[in-house]
Amino acid sequence: MREELEMIEGVYDPFNREYYLSGDVAPVFFGSAVNNFGVKELLDTFCEISPSPQGRESDTRKVEPEDPKFSGFVFKIHANLDPKHRDRIAFLRIVSGKFERKFYHHVRISKDMKFPNPTSFMAQDKSVIDEAFPGDVVGLYDTGNFKIGDTLTEGEKMMYRGIPSFSPEIFMELENLDPLKSKQLEKGIRQLIDEGVAQLFIQQPGNRKIVGTVGQLQFEVINYRLIHEYGANCRFVPRNYFKACWITSDNEVELISFKQAKSNYIAEDKDGHLVFLSETSFFYCKWLSKIIRISFFTKLRSLCWDKNKGHIAVTFTLTLLLYIYSDFFFFSSLISFLTSFRIC
Repeated sequence: MREELEMIEGVYDPFNREYYLSGDVAPVFFGSAVNNFGVKELLDTFCEISPSPQGRESDTRKVEPEDPKFSGFVFKIHANLDPKHRDRIAFLRIVSGKFERKFYHHVRISKDMKFPNPTSFMAQDKSVIDEAFPGDVVGLYDTGNFKIGDTLTEGEKMMYRGIPSFSPEIFMELENLDPLKSKQLEKGIRQLIDEGVAQLFIQQPGNRKIVGTVGQLQFEVINYRLIHEYGANCRFVPRNYFKACWITSDNEVELISFKQAKSNYIAEDKDGHLVFLSETSFFYCKWLSKIIRISFFTKLRSLCWDKNKGHIAVTFTLTLLLYIYSDFFFFSSLISFLTSFRIC
């Protein structure tokens, strides 16, 4: 091993922490956790080179860790943590201030909440804590009040820019194989979708549930958890959709006409936003080139606080999926579409 270490030291440059913090290099540790070899060195080095807590942009300003007032955001939700109690935990990352066991303001629902049992996790162990600081992650027991991207403050009305939610690549319809377990299936799929591992689209008539993910393995995990944790016997049936596009328009007449013409491809996401499910890339580009007054969005970005309207508004970001053809009509129509685009 010493010879190998000498070879590595001769081939590679010395470790540079600045390059590591900028994301240009990644350190590699050699050891064995089973034999307890190299574990202490790994932990000590991690404490030395790890970055300090970083600030985060909100819809009003950039919040720094040194700010005295508490603020944080939910970046993960784990549903059905204990199948006997159907509870779930929202993981909160503290951005600024000091977290204590007192009332804090939930910005999205405009409600003050207190968390009597904030929890800290270390591997499989968890313990109740009295305080936490910027950079720490705190688990808050949740009864359905939190969504990924929610913000907690000491009263300030601001929303941290949420974690992007990209358009899924694979779509399957969720079928209920046991009508007597419909309630369990409905509750189970809603809670699992809240974790952010997949997206749910409801099609009418019949409240058909279309689940979209970015990988096949996610369907297997969801199916397993629905069966074994919620007792809902179900299966996934593949559906031939290419892309999910959130749509909106200032012209209600054109939007209604579009919905009627493509009613078989119209759905709503879990928050009630209108979604167009395109079957093929050609079909997607065809409608993108023809309908230039209806805005298509393929990435739901975040929730932000609208001060003028006094409520939570949904902000979208357009992710261009450009399939460049030699058809000049498509290109000119796309330019017209882009010039008419604006953030809602």
